[in-house]
Amino acid sequence: MKGSKIMSINKNEKFKSKIGGQALIEGIMMRGIDKSAMACRLANGEIDVEEWSINNGKKAPWYKKTPFVRGIFNLIDTLKEGYKCINKSVDKQMQDSEEELSKFEKWLQDKLGEKFMPVLTTFATVLGVVLAVVLFMFVPTFIGKLLNPFINNSFVLTLIEGIIKIAVFIMYLWLTSMMKDIKTTYQYHGAEHKTIACYEAGDDLTVENIKKHSRFHPRCGTSFLLIVLIVSILVFSIVTWSSPVIRILLKFALLPVVVGIAYEIIKLAGRYDNPLTRAVSAPGLLLQRLTTREPDDSQIEVAIAAMNRVIPENKEEDRW
Repeated sequence: MKGSKIMSINKNEKFKSKIGGQALIEGIMMRGIDKSAMACRLANGEIDVEEWSINNGKKAPWYKKTPFVRGIFNLIDTLKEGYKCINKSVDKQMQDSEEELSKFEKWLQDKLGEKFMPVLTTFATVLGVVLAVVLFMFVPTFIGKLLNPFINNSFVLTLIEGIIKIAVFIMYLWLTSMMKDIKTTYQYHGAEHKTIACYEAGDDLTVENIKKHSRFHPRCGTSFLLIVLIVSILVFSIVTWSSPVIRILLKFALLPVVVGIAYEIIKLAGRYDNPLTRAVSAPGLLLQRLTTREPDDSQIEVAIAAMNRVIPENKEEDRW
């Protein structure tokens, strides 16, 4: 035991943690500095927990640590890990579930066997990506192109394009928040935020302590996506409007730049608390009213189970 290091951050001392997370299907994934863990509430009421090392226990390569370069690589890693965890959480719910499958789902299960859920989840993911590309790339670009003859100012056109993207994004979040299953996921999202906030406040991770904390957090993925959309307005303003196809291709090429800038902004907002960072965080925190819900005690217990697995022995390593 390295007792002297464990107490390097005193109880009740507030600090900014590097730990982040993601809501799953009836569960939560937490990502620490050297390992990740996911906890899911099974159909029988038990909490199933898995943990694994990040980068196989090795130090992160230079391109995951270099400012403005690291954003796109860390985002890809986060998406890959999140996708795997969502797949696992779905599998865990299906194992003991007595819910009746639809005729189409039964047909797929008969044809695909054990590959049924991975194929179905992959199809849903691909469909979601295609829909996102259409809504956030093609539709705003072509609407802007229609306005081109009437507005002879590239920045104004890009601003309109950006406003359309943000409006579509907010509408999507609002519509999904009305769905029963998504509401449950948003409760787990709230449990994730509240648990991290409790840990950062230096309080013991108990249900009662966690319930006292806010479900809004400046390092949330919702806030990050909103910052990406805002940054894209500035970056894409330099892209030509002469051809919608060329514009879309150039926007794809500049996406790593947009993500890189947004990543640094969200890290600064999570690390510092001053009028500037609060102003940057305010729109994202407001938007989290749609993507988070107050969790119940059982959901907080799941968050605690995941969080306890990723808290480093030397908490000083987890300080910004």
